Order: sequence, then C-alpha cells, then structure tokens
Amino acid sequence: MAIYAFVSEKSKVRLWGLDAKQRLRRQLYEVGKIVKGDFSQISWVDRVDDLPDTGRILLFNGGFVFENRTIEGVIANPDCALQYENETAAAFVDVKLATHVIDHMQDQDRALPDGMSVIRPRDLKAFDTNLRRSTRPLLERISTDSKGELENKLYGNAYRGITDLVTKFVWPRPAKKAVHVCASMGFTPNMVTTIGLLLVIAACFLFFHGYYAWGLLAGWIMTFLDTVDGKLARVTINSSQFGHLYDHLIDLIHPPFWYVIWGGSLVGFSGVMGLSVDQMNWAIIFAYISGRVVEVLFQLLGSCGIFTWRPVDAWFRLITARRNPCMIILTISVFAGRPDWGFVAVVFWTVLTTLILNLRLLYAAIIRIKQGPLSSWLSAEDVATGPNARSYAVFGATTVSND
Repeated sequence: MAIYAFVSEKSKVRLWGLDAKQRLRRQLYEVGKIVKGDFSQISWVDRVDDLPDTGRILLFNGGFVFENRTIEGVIANPDCALQYENETAAAFVDVKLATHVIDHMQDQDRALPDGMSVIRPRDLKAFDTNLRRSTRPLLERISTDSKGELENKLYGNAYRGITDLVTKFVWPRPAKKAVHVCASMGFTPNMVTTIGLLLVIAACFLFFHGYYAWGLLAGWIMTFLDTVDGKLARVTINSSQFGHLYDHLIDLIHPPFWYVIWGGSLVGFSGVMGLSVDQMNWAIIFAYISGRVVEVLFQLLGSCGIFTWRPVDAWFRLITARRNPCMIILTISVFAGRPDWGFVAVVFWTVLTTLILNLRLLYAAIIRIKQGPLSSWLSAEDVATGPNARSYAVFGATTVSND
C-alpha cells in the first residue's frame, strides 16, 4: 500500500536550523528505516489538491515539534488523532479521510471523522531502548517565545539517560554550546567525528613518547567531541549508517590502544604483583573485549541491555571501566606525578568491573530461565513514582536548563 505524508500549518520558526517540513522529512526518513515496509518509500504531498485517491497518509500539523518516537507512535495507532491540549497534531488515516482531518487541524471546531479516536503523548511508549532513558515522547507547540526551550528539549532528548559520569554530568551544558556552534557553521557530524579521530591518533603519539599531560588533553577533547557529534546528528536529524558505523568503530577500538601504549611507554616500570607490563596489557585487552561481549550477549536475554536492566546497573554504568572513567584515573595519576599508578589502576579496575559484568550476565541468565525474558526497570508504569523514583530522577533522562 502506498504511504503519503502531508504537512499542514507550517511554522516559520526554525529549530536547530530546520523548519517544520525539513525536520519532518528527515524524521520520516529515519523512522522509515525502523518501521520499514511501505514506510521506507514515503511520498510527499505538497498541496491538498494533489492528494491521491488511494493509500494511507500521515498528516502533520507543522505548528508542532515531534521527535521520532512520537511519529512512531502515530504510525502504531492508525485512525487515531494525536492531540496536544485538544489540538490535533498528527494522524495516520486513509487518504479518503485526509481532507476532513486537515480541515479539523486548521479549525479545531470541526469534528473528527466518525470512527477516529484520540490519543495523547502519555499514551505512547515512554522507554527508549536506544538512548537508555524513559521520557514521554515529545510533542509541543512551536512559537517564537518557546524556540529556546524547544531546542533545549530536543537536545535533552538526544542525550542518553544512562551513561558514564562525565558524559552524564559534565558534558551536557558545554556540549550544547558546541552543538549550537557546529549547527550554525554547517558542520556535519562526520566532520566532528573526523576531528575526534585525529585527536585519537595524536593522543596515541603523545602517550607513546611519554607526553602524558598533552596526550590527556587531546584525549579529553576527543571524548568531548564524541558527545558533540552524536547530539549534533540527532538534533539536526543528520545521521547516516556510515556515520553511525564510523563513530562507533572509533569509540569501540581506540580505548585499549591508549592503555597499552601508555603502559608500554613507562620508563623503568617492570610490572606489579608478579605481572609484567606485557601480561598487564594482555589482561586489559582481554577484559575490555570480554566486557563488550557481555553487553552483546545480554541483549539475547530480553528487551533491555545490561545497564538498563536494574537501577543498580545504571548506577554501575557511571563508573564502570569504559573510556571516560579510565581517563579520570589516568588524569589523577599524572597530577600525582605517577603515571605508572594510573596504568596499574586502569588494568585492575577494568578486570574488576568486567568480572562484575560477567557475574551480572550469569545472574540474569538464571532469572531469564526462571521468569522469562528480561525487561528494563525504566519500562515500568510507575517508574517515576514507585520504589525506583530516586534512580529515575537521575537516569530517566538527561536534562540541560536553558542558558
């Protein structure tokens, strides 16, 4: 069946450099890759007079801002009007009803066609598996006065709720400013990722030659840009399969190289607790890979990842031995004048946290056998007010106040 899209009442306000129709076009392209089927080939209708005779059509009121999950919710609820404070913002209907629904969008006093029901954002799925957060899908009226607030919400909605402590608590505000600069200058996410790759290489060179402080500076800037490129891609809806793979391969591969090069550069350091530098390097490589494998295997146990299963896992993700927590350890060691201590600490912290992850996987597998597929605590209906309300306040989403 042919699928069409039409935007009524376009707002002149541009959010993150995009007008309503540009944003919706990019969003539908991304949603089409998720929903697939006929939605991967959506045809746009620019005028009411050009409406087709058959098929189904997605109707949007361009005076509202949506996020991808909101659009997915509209698609999942055909013949329903998605409303915000009694205004219809979107609907997915047969094209024979399109004119009637468009008239209703433009004049709310007109009744909806018979048989159509009403849904609201609170009726849509709140848990976002990809971004590890639980928030109501975005649907807001666009106005000149609300431009800053809406851009802030779009940025916050582009942020993972569960991540490491630096990305969660330190980077949000400065990264938002950097995303604004990049968007205004026309920088693409892949450009930012490429700068990050050059900094990865620079850090490797500096660590190898023992310039630890300068290498850490390059590394910290890279980790900051690693936050910026993803947020830039999401707020400007400018992601691609290549960009996603490009960014994630760099993120996946470079951390153990930094640690191994750091350990190999230590002058006069022969090891600790009977372990040579080479043995410690192999330990950190094995533990790093093992931790990543555990994350993949956990996905087979249900509809959540290892860090979104229980609140304790979300808290553990803040400090588990991934790049940024290890960078904190290395930075402290350089300030203390003992980069060798930093290397030893990273090795043992990586091994310890990977052991904990393996134990969590084993425990989860037992629960899976006894109780069935696992689900995230963030998907519970009472997550905001129930026994995990405190954890939800921290991990439900990442928010940044308006400047």
